[in-house]
Amino acid sequence: MSDLVTLLEVGGPLAALGGGAAYTRAKHPAAYWSTVGLPMSTARLLGSYGSVMEACGLTVAPSRLRVLAVKAMTQREVRPVPPRRGLIRPTSTGLRVRIRLAPGQEPADLAASAERLRHAWGVHAVYVTTVKPGVVDLRLVGYDVLRRVRMPRKTGGGFLTVPVALREDATPFMRDYHAVPHQLTLGATLSGKSMFLRHLIAGLAPQPVALVGIDCKRGVELAPFAARLSALAVDPDQAADLLPALIQEMEDRYDLIKARQGITPTTPDEEITSDIWGLPESERPIPVVLFIDEVAELFLTATKKDEQRRDEMVTQLIRLAQLGRAAGIYLEVCGQRFGAELGKGATMLRAQLTGRVCHRVNDEASAKMALGDIAPEAVEAACAIAPERPGLAVAGDTSGGWSRIRTPYLSLGDAAAICRETAHLVPDLPALKPFQP
Repeated sequence: MSDLVTLLEVGGPLAALGGGAAYTRAKHPAAYWSTVGLPMSTARLLGSYGSVMEACGLTVAPSRLRVLAVKAMTQREVRPVPPRRGLIRPTSTGLRVRIRLAPGQEPADLAASAERLRHAWGVHAVYVTTVKPGVVDLRLVGYDVLRRVRMPRKTGGGFLTVPVALREDATPFMRDYHAVPHQLTLGATLSGKSMFLRHLIAGLAPQPVALVGIDCKRGVELAPFAARLSALAVDPDQAADLLPALIQEMEDRYDLIKARQGITPTTPDEEITSDIWGLPESERPIPVVLFIDEVAELFLTATKKDEQRRDEMVTQLIRLAQLGRAAGIYLEVCGQRFGAELGKGATMLRAQLTGRVCHRVNDEASAKMALGDIAPEAVEAACAIAPERPGLAVAGDTSGGWSRIRTPYLSLGDAAAICRETAHLVPDLPALKPFQP
């Protein structure tokens, strides 16, 4: 009887402790990782590094010098050598380990074994990034960081670079207009597309940038940010007037660049430029970012007159996409679908949009429109996005790389407040004055 009482006295606290750990892991994964997961995964990694690498086929035969040294000093069997491991660096979301590859190995060898390493060390995911030839970073993520998004405190943003989402490897997804000038963002209703757009506008609002909007849903998406917009068109008729003004602004900027290129034998090399970023700061025009919400509305026609207007607008959009980067004009195109069925010029415009972000869509064809021509393997990942995870998306670019991302929640009121607070930064662009909201 006394033994039973003792067992109950000991088992009760243990059961409570186990239940508390399970609850913390489910509801507060970051806290669970910091207190329980991190020590356990570190111990597993330290204790099993060599054997796990050998089981994954990531070891190589030792050098002759090592073989001779081992035989001379000990009677142990000479075992294959794993890649040299650096210090383990804990983070708020996982671990980072720098590894020097053994001769004959490449980063793809480690990446191919990422799933086995994940199970061996008890973490949520393992990612491999190349630091330099022969050296890689092994990033171990302790839990699903996309379930409840918390952006890192330091994101490293800058001019025309906005942190808009979190990647599945716990690094921020940066919208860098210098590297990716134009982007296509697709997503069904309630998929999180508007949240993505809010973060972009809120991130660009404090910067010296002109923001221009075309929102053919009578402005319901972009009108709350009117205080910070340099121009806003809320229907196709207004868009048909706004786009020529942007084309004229682009041509004026090219004239400015051309005038600067009055190259003579005495012109210093640093004064020769082919885009606005090579101009002196005092002469450089301010960048323009054009947001287009529901781009399909610009393609839809009902009459012959509408068809002519549509063809003109599509031609102007294609010109902006092809020539706008050097003039500092960038496109952010959003919609639910964007393919050849929209009409002439649709696929040509899509081909100019380097960046691709695909939220949850209603059919596989829509995912293929966004990602099929740049990263076919990402289409399946986009089709697997669940409705109960708004903001989750697959981001790719024309390099073929892709990753899952998720945008944190930002209320419409908070985004609009940022635009009102930065309304004094709206630049003076005479060509856009007639369209300023």
